[in-house]
Amino acid sequence: MDAKKRELIGNFKNPGQVWCREPDIVNAYDFPTDAVGVAIPYGVYDPRHNFGAVYVGTCAETGEFAVEALGLWYEDSDRPNFPCEDKLLILCDAGGSNGCRSRLWKRQLQVHLADRLGIEVMVCHYPTGASKWNLIEHKLFNHISLNWAGKPLRTYETMLGYIQGTTTTTGLKVKAELVDHTYQTGLKVSDAEMAALNLTRRPICPQWNYIISPRKRAC
Repeated sequence: MDAKKRELIGNFKNPGQVWCREPDIVNAYDFPTDAVGVAIPYGVYDPRHNFGAVYVGTCAETGEFAVEALGLWYEDSDRPNFPCEDKLLILCDAGGSNGCRSRLWKRQLQVHLADRLGIEVMVCHYPTGASKWNLIEHKLFNHISLNWAGKPLRTYETMLGYIQGTTTTTGLKVKAELVDHTYQTGLKVSDAEMAALNLTRRPICPQWNYIISPRKRAC
């Protein structure tokens, strides 16, 4: 999982070329004040089934948004299923909303995935500088960029249509959904909340690899 580049929604130029009978008129400058809004695509890619899900936020890229996107994917009845789903392995970058140092990311995983859904979550972060090896960049995001290259993203519906219309010769299928929620930035997680997490670090590269297990409910 990873967040794609933030996009401005409006009558702006989109890098790339496309064949058409006449030029498409767009704004000369991409001032944020001229935009309809901002789009933050957050993707989840399942390599086994070659299935991608992209959740487009309209507010800010935070740990809350990242975990909510993951929860939406996990609880989606249309996604391909696995024989056993009591454990979840997440591969993600070491920075951003799902960074290895983010307290909010870990707390949200504990509360909204492990505790609420009763699943064990193992997280493996790509080391700093190694994000180019993240499979989602090569198997999902680059195909989405090619599909909308040279086409203005004037509305959220247009953007979602291009994402869902992304296919490859290997059978990639992509689902897109708008997440129009407001996420507060700058939230702090206390030392007491961190100590209460049921987090176990792996012996190899413990700063990047850890497991968050469901907490037992008090009687």
